[in-house]
Amino acid sequence: MTLAPHLPSQAQRRRAAYRRRQTVTSVLVAASSTAALGTLLVVAVTGAPGWDRVRESFADPAIARDALPAVLTGLWLNIRLLVCCAAGALLLGLLVALLRTLRGPVFFPVRALAAGYTYTFRGLPLIIVLYVLTLGVPGLRLAGMPSVLVLGGLALVLTYGGYLAEVFRAGIESVHPSQLAAARSLGLTYRQTMRHVVLPQAVRRVAPPLLNDVVAMQKDVGLVSLAGPIDAVRAAQIATAETFNYTPYIVAGALFVLLAIPLIAVTDWVTLRAARRQAGG
Repeated sequence: MTLAPHLPSQAQRRRAAYRRRQTVTSVLVAASSTAALGTLLVVAVTGAPGWDRVRESFADPAIARDALPAVLTGLWLNIRLLVCCAAGALLLGLLVALLRTLRGPVFFPVRALAAGYTYTFRGLPLIIVLYVLTLGVPGLRLAGMPSVLVLGGLALVLTYGGYLAEVFRAGIESVHPSQLAAARSLGLTYRQTMRHVVLPQAVRRVAPPLLNDVVAMQKDVGLVSLAGPIDAVRAAQIATAETFNYTPYIVAGALFVLLAIPLIAVTDWVTLRAARRQAGG
């Protein structure tokens, strides 16, 4: 016996058609309002009395074309630094978060040290940490002193490790204690419980803020230029000093925005997915 295929009712078809019309209307209204606002901004900017001078100083196509190769070469340094520093900050933040969640009086010194680290580097401006590590530490003239670029990367890792440690700790503490008790009752050790029960849930819950911090780091890697390495920002600064024109800075800024777009898109997708999962739960 074969069942007849289910056909939507007339009311369901009317509702579906209404939703489609509303979607098309919303898209058209959004596109129209965006176009109107964009046109208004373009007219306001280009109609300003000093627009011609600003365009010559910040949007010279010839200078942008000449500065692009050097800025791209410097951007490759920023990308490599971002990958290394992001990995180091994530590992450091996870380690500090685990140390702060240790229980028992015997681990009080470790918890105090981890808390002191997070309080210190979350309060210090990154630029001060960069100056101390890249200008002050080399002054000690110790044997085997790493390069200024490595010290600048270390400043980024230490600073962002403090932020990520609190994010990881929030995720760990968001797991209900009953799950830890259930895992221990099944015979799992504390290490096994953290590895197989707590950390997978904690990382999944705090994935959006973790990615937001990575996006923020993507911008801050440009601060290593203050210590001397020729990254995209330093290359733009050199080109600006040669031409007395600020267009290379605009080129570097545009490249940083293009670099951030994939990270921001992934962050938004993960955030939306987490919100849907939580709403479905």
